[in-house]
Amino acid sequence: MPNLGEGWSGGLRVEVPEYHSPHDLNGNGVPTSLDIVAGARGEVEKRTRYNAAYFAGGYPPDGQGACTDIIWIALQHAGYDLKAALDADIAAFPEDYPQAFPPDPNIDFRRVSNQVVFFKKYGVSLTTEVRPGDVENLLKWQAGDIVVFGPPYEHIGIISDRRQADGVPLVIHNGGPVASESDALRRWPSPVTHHFRFPPW
Repeated sequence: MPNLGEGWSGGLRVEVPEYHSPHDLNGNGVPTSLDIVAGARGEVEKRTRYNAAYFAGGYPPDGQGACTDIIWIALQHAGYDLKAALDADIAAFPEDYPQAFPPDPNIDFRRVSNQVVFFKKYGVSLTTEVRPGDVENLLKWQAGDIVVFGPPYEHIGIISDRRQADGVPLVIHNGGPVASESDALRRWPSPVTHHFRFPPW
């Protein structure tokens, strides 16, 4: 039984229409937004352990990673190379990335702050408000979207295609000890600061 959420009166299940990306970046016949979800969920299924360490070459070992690794892995599954794109943008516009000075391709793409700058520039920014049971609001939260939580526990994850009874979607993320799919929109101990749709549609 899903968590019904704080403030939910226990009425009928809220049905929130699903909308999917019109793009199919990898040409597999699946909308890009659902490929993003599938790539993120793969980390949950393999129980990827949290590890935010620095790795030569940039990529953590398979089965290890941090919250930011869920993002590039999900996008990679959909056919998009976030590391290459972010590294190129940092090289072209270093002034946009104060946390990437001097640039270090081994870690820059794995920093929440750098991902936020990139998605602000090249994605669509959407509402950060979540209202349980409000279909009009919840329509703005669709599978494959990216959610960012601010201080004191900076974090990032992917919006799931699974919702709770009150319509609030789950989040696929890795906040330790392993990757999970949970009610992070309400239960992560920091506020939502950004909500992106990337690639934009």
